[in-house]
Amino acid sequence: MSVVRDIAATYRGPHKVVARLLAMGEREDRAFVILMAACAVTFIGQWPRLAREAHVTGQELNPLLGGTLMAWLFIAPLLAYALSFVFHFVFRALRRKQTPFGSRIALFWAMLAASPLILLHGLVAGFIGEGIQLSIVGLFWLVCFLWFWMSGMLQAGKEI
Repeated sequence: MSVVRDIAATYRGPHKVVARLLAMGEREDRAFVILMAACAVTFIGQWPRLAREAHVTGQELNPLLGGTLMAWLFIAPLLAYALSFVFHFVFRALRRKQTPFGSRIALFWAMLAASPLILLHGLVAGFIGEGIQLSIVGLFWLVCFLWFWMSGMLQAGKEI
């Protein structure tokens, strides 16, 4: 399936998509591309918010974009790998069969699958600003992300 179809399918059944990704075999390059795509989309989702912040505060937009680029494309992937490593051991401590690769795929795919909501969050932050609307979209993103991630983690434990 294409990535867009997989993202849409994730909203119907996240465990099925993770099972299909894991059935393709352990390929770290695929996991890394999924992670970098998620981070790139998240970076792009920040543009409206940063443009609003630059306009309201009178700051230059380019330094804000540069800092956000550094955070999302260089630091966030390292933190995502660390987070998947930690949760791999948490699930192992809970007596769940878990591979490190399965843990990475579950987290990275959850990040990419929830990225349309990150784009929506960025648009709301850019055009409406702070308020209940932004909080609702943020909460919806968080719930979907956690649902995708935990479903993927449980599915990754079944694949062994």
